[in-house]
Amino acid sequence: MIVINLDVMMAKRKIGLTDLAGKVGITLANLSILKNNKAKAVRLETLDAICKALDCQPGDILEFVPDEENSEQ
Repeated sequence: MIVINLDVMMAKRKIGLTDLAGKVGITLANLSILKNNKAKAVRLETLDAICKALDCQPGDILEFVPDEENSEQ
C-alpha cells in the first residue's frame, strides 16, 4: 500500500493546507483528500507541483508499506 505523508512534510515546512493549495493550484478539497490519505491516485503534475512548493522529493511524501496479508506469505 502507498501511504501519502503530506501532513508530515507540511508540518516540517510549517505550511497550512490553504497556503499549499494556493501554491500548488489545486482545490482545498482535493489537497485535503491527499493529506488524509484518501486518494486513489495522484497525477504526476500534482506531485511535481507539491514537491516544488514544499522543496522536497517525491519519496519524502510517498511511502510504500507492505500489506499485512502479503507479508505473511
